Amino acid sequence: MTASAIPVPQATPKDRVLIFDTTLRDGEQCPGATMTLDEKLAVAELLDAMGVDIIEAGFPIASNGDFEAVAEIARRAKRATIAGLARAIPADIARAGEAVRAARRGRIHTFVSTSPIHLAYQMRKSEDEVVEIILKTVAQARDLVEDVEWSAMDATRTPIDYLCRCVEAAIRAGATTINLPDTVGYATPDEYRQMFRDVRGRVPNADKAIFSVHCHDDLGLAIANSLAGVEGGARQVECTINGIGERAGNAALEEIVMAIRTRSDVMPYETGIESTMLTRASKLVSHATNFPVQYNKAIVGRNAFAHESGIHQDGMLKHTETYEIMTPASVGVAKTSLVMGKHSGRAAFRAKLEELGLSLSDNQVQDVFERFKALADRKKHVYDEDIEALVDQNLATAHDRIRLVSLSVIAGTRGPQRATLKLDIEGRVVTEEADGNGPVDAVFNAIQALVPHEADLELYQVHAVTEGTDAQAEVSVRLKSGERSVTARGADPDTLVASARAYLSALNKLSASATRLHAQSPASA
Repeated sequence: MTASAIPVPQATPKDRVLIFDTTLRDGEQCPGATMTLDEKLAVAELLDAMGVDIIEAGFPIASNGDFEAVAEIARRAKRATIAGLARAIPADIARAGEAVRAARRGRIHTFVSTSPIHLAYQMRKSEDEVVEIILKTVAQARDLVEDVEWSAMDATRTPIDYLCRCVEAAIRAGATTINLPDTVGYATPDEYRQMFRDVRGRVPNADKAIFSVHCHDDLGLAIANSLAGVEGGARQVECTINGIGERAGNAALEEIVMAIRTRSDVMPYETGIESTMLTRASKLVSHATNFPVQYNKAIVGRNAFAHESGIHQDGMLKHTETYEIMTPASVGVAKTSLVMGKHSGRAAFRAKLEELGLSLSDNQVQDVFERFKALADRKKHVYDEDIEALVDQNLATAHDRIRLVSLSVIAGTRGPQRATLKLDIEGRVVTEEADGNGPVDAVFNAIQALVPHEADLELYQVHAVTEGTDAQAEVSVRLKSGERSVTARGADPDTLVASARAYLSALNKLSASATRLHAQSPASA
């Protein structure tokens, strides 16, 4: 046989897996992760641009703010289907339908519990009553939009016979997507894979709907379960950026996408996600929610492409594939780090921001550049992480009504520890001195004196942004007032200044949240 006659292997067709991002809905339900309207719009715009198929933009019935966010995202979306969540309640479904009305492609995502424990203690309904609810509410949703998703909450703890009955009813009533979530992160991969095979094999009209996975990470199995569900026949994966969400979180979008892409030899699927935008999306959501990404987080963590061991470094110098199964560039990470210092100019600084995937207005660039120059005068080396911390701080405090003007602290073994604090509160500069059981306590007592509040400090955490004795300190603070809980961060080479910035940022968030709640209350209408 001649060379020209040798048959050319044909590429195996790959099934398309739809990516359903619920960062703005399930992700925002993570305690302390509330985003402003502007932040939600920025996240939605990036998700749309990176190729997310369905963006679950919120829970419209939850508040006027959530409704407005979903409606505005629906108006602005260019490619993605925009979904609004609704309980199996007529008012919820009507509100969701109104919110997504302006979308080029709108979806109502309605859900109801199906497991015995939920029916007995939460729903207080019989199996027959729930089936009737499914038929009526899915039909109502289908009258409003052509694209209806129905979810069986706590599907993995629902008897298979009853689950099949509910799925059949939902499809008969008009559902085009069926989601069988592992709501409490209870399933194992084998169980979850088999559940999809059983339901799809037993429900007569299963071929009329796309099946979806939605996995929580309570046992650390969200990614494994999601991929197992796809093996079982699901063709939609519900996930969030950085894996944020209720309790231990959801399956992380970036991990799903890169697992499918990297191991295409055993997973013959494809997504429409532009993977080079994953790191940018991770940073945007981290900044918007004030939830730091753990250093060893897969795909987007700071150490995901870092090598410190001598053996690893030797291997990387000889051939990158010895210790890297994907390239940094494939997820939007620069291979090399440009070291910035006090002699760097504005053009180089702007180029560094673009390299890091940070998009700022001209005024924001100027503000951050001035803070960068001040930091460069104090530090020997300014790293990428330092610049990210500066941007994070700038974005977080852009609209704060309370700002730090100056802080001085007396500390040491003799005591007492004393803080002198000057704040700008809505244009009025005020000063206070306070003692404390340590310098941090003194700083927080001074803030309490100037900004009286009843919030409880749930978390105070300090870590260095980079290495070295001149490293910036990044402080995380979580405050809880009533049912509201917010997390904020502050960064500065001085740990006490970073602590004050973080505490004030959290107070500003609580104040903004209280203002929104008051504006939405019936009494204020």
